[in-house]
Amino acid sequence: MIWIETIVNGILVGGLYGLLGVGLALIVGVMRVVNVSHGEFMVLSAFMGVSLAGTMPWLHPAALLVPILVIFFGLGYALQAVLINRIITRPDPFAAILLTFGLAVVMRNLMLEGFGADPRTLTAGTLAQASVPILGLAIGVLPLLVLGVSVVLFVALQLVLTRTRLGRIVRATADNRDVARLMGVNPAHVYNIVMGLSLALASVAGLLLAIRSSFTAYTGVERLLIAFEVVVLGGLGSFWGAMLGGILLGVVQLVGLKFDPNAGPLYAHLLFFVGVLLRPNGLFGARA
Repeated sequence: MIWIETIVNGILVGGLYGLLGVGLALIVGVMRVVNVSHGEFMVLSAFMGVSLAGTMPWLHPAALLVPILVIFFGLGYALQAVLINRIITRPDPFAAILLTFGLAVVMRNLMLEGFGADPRTLTAGTLAQASVPILGLAIGVLPLLVLGVSVVLFVALQLVLTRTRLGRIVRATADNRDVARLMGVNPAHVYNIVMGLSLALASVAGLLLAIRSSFTAYTGVERLLIAFEVVVLGGLGSFWGAMLGGILLGVVQLVGLKFDPNAGPLYAHLLFFVGVLLRPNGLFGARA
């Protein structure tokens, strides 16, 4: 029974890991850009959540999801419009990576200056200890809610991209921005919206992860690593691949901790390494 409980908890953690990576998968799939500052924006959303919770202690952290999401959509839109659109059409594939790497360094040091180096966390109150019995297992209510939010956001993103006019424009721009431009589409505006969605999803993931674990100004690198592993393991640009990749990483990490309590995320990283060797294009990518 203990192993079943470990696997179930791994799936719950993995759902959140998938959410860490889906925003990165979105911009990789549409713009072919890797945002190295993705992890720093997650940490920034967590610090913002802590600050808002401190000024409004009567407000539950879950109520912060919507305002944080809206704020970070605006930040993503502005980031793309002001900075990344200036270099996205350059033939140098490393231009965007270098730009966002520099942004990550600046953000990390600004957060360190503004919030300090002490670990922080968001307290969920009695919800953090609440559990429900399912098939003889005591499953935490908070992890279930986190998984539910992740699935809802995945489904909503999928519906937007497949069932709406905006989604058709985004997919057309991803396929060929020059042809899309001939059809009256402004690719720069589409990229602004996509980056806004990416950072909005990242902010929700960062806030939820802050409720489940502590973080510091240096945590962005760890978050980015998980997001990158999720995206590559699932297949570049595949949203449900990112979810499955996150679940696999979560399960392997918790099972590995049962065998070796000092291992931390080692076995999840080993899974990523083996997965890249066996299937370089990911679970939902074409075979190499």
